[in-house]
Amino acid sequence: MGGSSTALALAARLRALSDDALVALLHERPVREAGIRDVFDLAEALLDPASLQAALTHLDRTALAMLASIVLGETDADGISVRTRRDHADVAAALDRLAALALVVEADGRITAPVELATVLHGWPAHHLPSPEELIDAPPPAALEPVHGEDRAAADRAAGERAFAAVTAVGELVTCLEREPARLLQRGGIALPDWRRLMAATAAHDDAELELLLELAEGAGLAGPVDGAWRITPAAEEWVRSSRVERWTALASGWLARVPRELQEQLRARAGARWGEGLLDYLDWLYPAGGDWLPERTRSVVRSAELLGIVGASVPSTAGSALLAEGADAAASAVEALFPSDVRQVYIQHDLSVIAPGPLAADVDRRLRGTAEVESVGLASTYRITSASVTRALTTGLTVDDVRALLAEISLTGIPQPLDYLLTETARRFGSLRVGAVDPEPGTPDANAHSYVRADDTTLVGQLVIDQALAPLGLRRTGEHRAVSRFDAETLYWALVDARYPAVFEDAEGVIHAVRRATARALATEPPPDPALRIVARIRDAAAAQPEESGAAWNARQLELAIRSKLQVTVVVRMPDGTEVPYLLEPAALAGGRLRARDRRADIERTLPLSHIVDVQPVG
Repeated sequence: MGGSSTALALAARLRALSDDALVALLHERPVREAGIRDVFDLAEALLDPASLQAALTHLDRTALAMLASIVLGETDADGISVRTRRDHADVAAALDRLAALALVVEADGRITAPVELATVLHGWPAHHLPSPEELIDAPPPAALEPVHGEDRAAADRAAGERAFAAVTAVGELVTCLEREPARLLQRGGIALPDWRRLMAATAAHDDAELELLLELAEGAGLAGPVDGAWRITPAAEEWVRSSRVERWTALASGWLARVPRELQEQLRARAGARWGEGLLDYLDWLYPAGGDWLPERTRSVVRSAELLGIVGASVPSTAGSALLAEGADAAASAVEALFPSDVRQVYIQHDLSVIAPGPLAADVDRRLRGTAEVESVGLASTYRITSASVTRALTTGLTVDDVRALLAEISLTGIPQPLDYLLTETARRFGSLRVGAVDPEPGTPDANAHSYVRADDTTLVGQLVIDQALAPLGLRRTGEHRAVSRFDAETLYWALVDARYPAVFEDAEGVIHAVRRATARALATEPPPDPALRIVARIRDAAAAQPEESGAAWNARQLELAIRSKLQVTVVVRMPDGTEVPYLLEPAALAGGRLRARDRRADIERTLPLSHIVDVQPVG
């Protein structure tokens, strides 16, 4: 079948597809929206060599071998290669996929491929890709290497540590983003100061590791870019309250869901075998045209898997194997055995530091963070109790006796005297530094101000005004006990809290209220505009503009394509007496409602009214 006749046949097939089938095809094989007016334009776009090559990059060896056999004319009626007679259980599925991608068509009981596709495949050797014959005959690399008991045990020991570290790091990432979202630059990427803040919070070794942590958080639906910044989602609030095993399971499930379909199948097949270079070699054989996307995407997937403890040193852990072969619930049971046991008590030192001798239980950690600052996290975490951290706890509605009770409950060393003194002093001073909102009034000291801070201690107010860390707030004194800022009250409050001042937030009546950073945002759930839907709508509009009963527009577009490609077609003409006569023509021009063409059988030129043409068919 000639190239342009393929376009005509494909256009006819596209016209017969439902809207959903057309959209699905365009999702699998996206084309440039510009210039697509009807199914003829779409057919030509799908047969463009670049479009065909792009479609081939995601086809596996089975589909490519079938395609090569079809191109070489070496298949039986079922599409199976007569050269090798491979027994592929998924032959039917692969052929269905080729048809769904518009790479093969079935007509008159034969499965054929466009000549444009044959040209692309025959040109592969020039680009260091296998020839059609090699696609059929080349054997796969060595068989999978199974993992033995000692190797799996070693992988599990390392995997437990990495999985625990990943859960901890993502937890600190979420906490850091909850405290303050990370601003996105217009040119892309996170602003450097925020990037450094996230690096410090997660203790990431390098930029690449932080990028992986962000990917894991996004994959689990905990955070993502929205409204110009990386922010946590409402789901993150529930995640941080979960056990470590539940947190890991959410991260691992999110990781697997983002692995490309082609890789998922291969990783599941290797759930009990080594990965490493053997995996890359096999994928290179399996997807011979995937050189533009496959190697780097595979390495990225493997790096994330290593970070989560799914695989290590090319060996899947027990939890990783369970995730790939059985699912998230089986993986959760396996990883629980790899995690160290939680502790529920801590050592409180005289220097006001708090040391957890092991991984602190999630509920204890959450309660302690409400009263203490986090200094380091890991298998053994360190916290510090400060006046500002106790003030923060009191602001939430706790009393100093509540704080004492919490610390007494979890402390293995009681409450040291310096800590008892700090609690007493902080409670006595609680509310001495207050922040509130201002309605600016022209001509008054509060002009252009939107917030105030007040204190009985005049020295403290003076300290705030000259504190260089607070300089961006533009604090100006309006009295011995008061200063104002042009920023809103919550911004002023959190700036003071972050600078470790014992500030509280009060309303217009002077009642102290807890303030929570409103940083969580739901990620965008509406998908971006789909160009496939627009293309299909435009095609349908073009078809509706001409009544289908007349077929004039359809015939005219077929003839235009035949003229442009110097293609022979069979044209059926209705004669005055009502009979229909077929002509084998090579169309030359179409204008004024008349077709001028060369009659190949009679070797004469004919001019036919378009209104008398009832059918146009490509010549096979």
